[in-house]
Amino acid sequence: MINIYEVTETNKMISEENLDVRTITLGISLLDCIDSDLQRLKDKIYTKIYEAAKDLVKTGEEISREFGIPIVNKRISVTPVALVGGAACKTEEDFASVALTLDRVAKEVGVNFIGGYSALVSKGMTPADELLIRSIPRALSSTERVCSSVNLGSTRTGINMDAVKLMGEIIKSTAEYTKENDSLGCAKLVVFCNAPDDNPFMAGAFHGVTEADAVVNVGVSGPGVVKTALEKVRGESFEVLCETIKKTAFKVTRVGQLVAQEASRLLDIPFGIIDLSLAPTPAVGDILCEIGLEYAGAPGTTAALALLNDQVKKGGVMASSYVGGLSGAFIPVSEDQGMIDAVQAGAVTLEKLEAMTCVCSVGLDMIAIPGDTPPETVSGIIADEMALGMVNQKTTAARLIPVIGKGVGDTVEFGGLFGYAPIMPVNRFSCADFIRRKGRIPAPIHSFKN
Repeated sequence: MINIYEVTETNKMISEENLDVRTITLGISLLDCIDSDLQRLKDKIYTKIYEAAKDLVKTGEEISREFGIPIVNKRISVTPVALVGGAACKTEEDFASVALTLDRVAKEVGVNFIGGYSALVSKGMTPADELLIRSIPRALSSTERVCSSVNLGSTRTGINMDAVKLMGEIIKSTAEYTKENDSLGCAKLVVFCNAPDDNPFMAGAFHGVTEADAVVNVGVSGPGVVKTALEKVRGESFEVLCETIKKTAFKVTRVGQLVAQEASRLLDIPFGIIDLSLAPTPAVGDILCEIGLEYAGAPGTTAALALLNDQVKKGGVMASSYVGGLSGAFIPVSEDQGMIDAVQAGAVTLEKLEAMTCVCSVGLDMIAIPGDTPPETVSGIIADEMALGMVNQKTTAARLIPVIGKGVGDTVEFGGLFGYAPIMPVNRFSCADFIRRKGRIPAPIHSFKN
């Protein structure tokens, strides 16, 4: 039974501590849209998405008004387009025209982003996979709301190094295609190891083939609430610290569960999962400082982030039976003021961020790097991140932005949700000969569990 104290507490979390539902993401299967004729394929995709999502934005706004809970984004994820378009798309231009269809229907229904311009190539690439990947620069430069992701590795299959090499080139090409907007296209492109099928967050959301025809997934965000709670236990023991984070995560997740169930009821679409990820509202970096660090990146940062991530999950799983997606701590350098401050102070480096991703479920997120970074170096950074995910049996990702025309010491303004970021230095030593090797890095020995 909910009592008046809990109602008052939740109201305070919303009004003073930046509690919000970061996204309601409607996952839609496009498998029944597959057609060998390109125009029929695009018509089927438009109709399927429009019919499923036409009331999504209105429903989100109704829930927000009824319960007083801010719902920041309404989004769509679809079946990886490489799977859906393979029969009809014979050129890069064919795939890019499907991206235009996704963009058009996203605008029509009013969502912020649509994810699923994706390929799953952890073990190998089909001709359709490669065509889609090569079309990404054109697709992201000609659309506003389309997001793209590519899964390059997994614990069970290893890392597809041919695809890793290709993605270094594609990221650099996307940066060139969108250089007039500070290479913004790369902010809508992410590569994964162990990509989840039910992630509601962009740019990595896609609707997995094991999912139902349509599902409602919700991502909650409450770093401000966690930080405020931790301010009340400064200097206390680790036990008190952990209990405080866990109890706060439970309360935040219950809000997400309420929104998800109501959205499911109103849309008459099954509820999928709650993603427990702490997105920067205002800053995960500030939580790390509240735990006791001068800046994120100081000695002890990886331990503090591991503690934070684990306690958030422990609290969240008690509040919802269906926890999924990424469910980690986002540490994007462009969107998190605490992380931006740490970079500018020299407290955190790319290598330290890589170490931090060992214990959070997101990866190198929104990292602006010099525009003249060689594509092989981009691929090397990706390979390192994929290896962390593969060996540690967890999701890792990389969203790298080589900002054309800018270097270390410059700052890039992306605007809106993407924020701004200092350009981070990259190790100048070459990995080109390593990246040029062909084939796969095998799965680790502990992947064989049958």
